[in-house]
Amino acid sequence: MGRNRKQKPFFESVEITGVAAEGKAIAKINDVVIFVPFVVPGDVVDLQVVKKRKNYMEARAVKFHKYSENREEAFCSHFGVCGGCKWQILPYAEQLQFKQQQVADALIRIGKIEIPEISPILGSAKTQYYRNKLEYTFSCHRWLSKEEMDEENKDLNALGFHIPGLFDKIVDIDHCYLQDSPSNEIRLAVKKFAVENGLTFYSQRNNEGFLRNMVVRTSTTGEVMTIVIFGENNKENIAKVLSFIQNEFGDKITSLNYIINEKLNDSFGDLPVHLYKGEPVIYEQMEDLKFMIGPKSFYQTNSEQAYELYSVVREYANLTGDEVVYDLYTGTGTIACFVAKKAKKVIGVEFVEEAVADAWKNTKNNDLNNLEFFAGDMKNVLTNDFVNEHGKPDVIITDPPRAGMHQSVIDAILFCEAKRIVYVSCNPSTQARDLALLSNQYKVTKVQPVDMFPHTHHVENIVLLERL
Repeated sequence: MGRNRKQKPFFESVEITGVAAEGKAIAKINDVVIFVPFVVPGDVVDLQVVKKRKNYMEARAVKFHKYSENREEAFCSHFGVCGGCKWQILPYAEQLQFKQQQVADALIRIGKIEIPEISPILGSAKTQYYRNKLEYTFSCHRWLSKEEMDEENKDLNALGFHIPGLFDKIVDIDHCYLQDSPSNEIRLAVKKFAVENGLTFYSQRNNEGFLRNMVVRTSTTGEVMTIVIFGENNKENIAKVLSFIQNEFGDKITSLNYIINEKLNDSFGDLPVHLYKGEPVIYEQMEDLKFMIGPKSFYQTNSEQAYELYSVVREYANLTGDEVVYDLYTGTGTIACFVAKKAKKVIGVEFVEEAVADAWKNTKNNDLNNLEFFAGDMKNVLTNDFVNEHGKPDVIITDPPRAGMHQSVIDAILFCEAKRIVYVSCNPSTQARDLALLSNQYKVTKVQPVDMFPHTHHVENIVLLERL
């Protein structure tokens, strides 16, 4: 006999009262918090609970009785299905207020440390078309609305984004507001060409199909890179697709590349990139610096806001030209190069060897001769012996991944006894944890949140620590 599952609760006419993490909003019933996506404070809705836990529930809005006065009309036709831009119905000023509060809550609640007044968050000048990189997925398992499910002769091919929580469902994108032209034009043209020529779209269920992924990278200099990832090494069809893209967009695409990925996962960092036409890289400009961006390079995905971020980092570092600077998790050396002219010496450490190779090239391309880069796991590279060999830094800049810094890295930083630490984080929660571990020797003197990703819950935060 099958297990008799209890029906999940249903609540009528519930007012949404707050905003939560991960793009969700909050309602409360009998002191139990309910997390709800695609609603804003002030909405009054009927809620169907989809997940029930001891201390909270998750629900979806099934009927609106009243729309909040603060609600904005969604500008994207894919809102509510696509996993991106979940906050587009929340006015941007309110998005910024919540992100500011998110930083404050993390530092105070998790860090439990004394902090100064937090500087007003730096909003993004662009709230649409601000990304310089998008990765699209081909699929023969297009997400279908309830109405489409009843249609006959459905086109099941899609070129777009994964539906959250559904590995094999892709929403077919008509127009994306995240990346400027010619991103939409390239995507739509390639899909139309593929359908007309009977080229197979990838099956995430069966791990088979010819067209798998496509990446479009742009820069503020107007350069464009396109990378098509094929699931099969069919030379004739590969040439057919790339020739079409070159003929249609050759005057707009600076670098046209392809990758053959016959693995079971979509990652291509370990696969060779083949240049079909144009230049092997594109360039981003920041002040008088040029940064090389290859098919696998990491670069902040909001170029214009990255400049604002780096400017705060440089201001907090307060360099006079006599300092030794350690730039931890340096990536392709963008921050290291950005502060180098005001430092005596900059030493960058990064796990990804290809990123370090790019960092050296960026150094050479910008005629900088006071930088050194080292590749390896941070906890293995940044040791007391390393510090003794290369000299203790006056300033440390650290920009770790979301998980924050390993305890041994914290210990090495404390051993360095730097005068100042500039800590950049994409996760205020792990940043707060690390700040607490540094608090015996350092005091937080400045906090500056930066919004890199409008209409999402993500927030960057920069903290200045000064040695006690």
